Amino acid sequence: MRIVIVGGVAAGMSAATRAKRQNPQAEVVVFERGDYISYGACGLPYVIGGDVESFEKLVARTPERMRGEGVDVRLRHEVTGVDAKAQTITVREASGAAHSEPYDRLLLATGVSAVRPDWAETGAAGIHVLRDIPDGEAIEASLKGAKRAIIVGGGYIGLELAEALRRRGLSVVLLERGPSVAGRILDPEYQRRVQQELDKNEVDVRCGVNVEAVTVMDGRVSGVQTSGGLVRGDVLIVAVGVRPNVALAQSAGVGIGKTGAIRVSNRQETNVQHIYSAGDNTESVNRVTRRKVHVPMGLTANRMGRVAGVNMAGGEAHFPGIVGSAIFKTFDLGVARSGLTQHEADALGLDAVSVDVESTDHAGYYVDAAPIAVRLTAERGTGRLLGSQILGHPSSVKRIDVIATLLHSRSKIRDLAEVDLAYAPPFSSVWDVLLVAAGKLHKAAQQPNKETSMP
Repeated sequence: MRIVIVGGVAAGMSAATRAKRQNPQAEVVVFERGDYISYGACGLPYVIGGDVESFEKLVARTPERMRGEGVDVRLRHEVTGVDAKAQTITVREASGAAHSEPYDRLLLATGVSAVRPDWAETGAAGIHVLRDIPDGEAIEASLKGAKRAIIVGGGYIGLELAEALRRRGLSVVLLERGPSVAGRILDPEYQRRVQQELDKNEVDVRCGVNVEAVTVMDGRVSGVQTSGGLVRGDVLIVAVGVRPNVALAQSAGVGIGKTGAIRVSNRQETNVQHIYSAGDNTESVNRVTRRKVHVPMGLTANRMGRVAGVNMAGGEAHFPGIVGSAIFKTFDLGVARSGLTQHEADALGLDAVSVDVESTDHAGYYVDAAPIAVRLTAERGTGRLLGSQILGHPSSVKRIDVIATLLHSRSKIRDLAEVDLAYAPPFSSVWDVLLVAAGKLHKAAQQPNKETSMP
């Protein structure tokens, strides 16, 4: 059996190693168009900020190591076409020469690309996105001598980079076209807390602003023209979102879902026989809503890749879906979420109710107790747990994993209220903030919705 994998980062390399383990006799070949495989892209902002020594530290496996384990890795080889009937791919090498390769099973792990608006396509130096190690290296080079950075986009990458660049001594302007930062991550009340943390650390946040053009001086970016006027800067980072790489899949007749990502079964199979898909280019199922979603996250990609690798090699595995868990930090504020926010639940037409609880992350009388805020959301009437948002010290917001576990099994808020959580003063209060919030929400979820109930 010849298993061919397109893409050598999270999903691709997880699939390769798992396929080889499942079927040691299989020939596994990975084609990667870049210079690196199997690296932690989520660590890129932390290299730029100085928390991680170098970009090389992010590399988990080298091509040499993978070849030693029986996986044929070919760098700087771009797959440009798929003939599903003949079961062949077209590969373009670094020299420009192209050739054909056969496959018995094919995995598309082509990931996503950073969105680059038309106004960013000027060719001027100092304009960047951040998706891979070469992007990070290019930003690092641009920071030499730079004094003022502009970040466009107030999502995960933009917020992490705001901290990283401030730590490098740059003044930072963060531009967001929405009404607040973290707009697609948190409910409005919690978005404001994130912005307060940015304000405290002297990040110049400007929301409700559209970027219209880039200004250039001597071939290098000098600022951006916005709906609110000119903003000057000598480094510009565009972090306005990502787009799944599906062109290769479409050329093979592979179906694309309503999310814009590749549609698959829970075995990671596409609609085309012998072609699989996994990773950031691929849809998954949200276990809370039972709807197809596109949520490109590291663990999701790795887990999808493992499932695809087992199945391509003749085994049987299924991807269980996701619950939308995410966590990040900006300066001294940790931010975590899982499931649905109140805003998202309302948009889906669910009769949802939320409660907010503020406390300390461990016993208030114990040294270094820090504030923590929790929002829990449940379905009114049924009491089904829908989601949570947590803000606090970065070490304390990992409590979100308790919520993610319960969401995965479609538990009710009462189940959380009855969980036997560990307690000692250095770690939590005897009644942890999650338990307090669960008790409060259990009562609230039993009350009728005053806005919709009949008099």
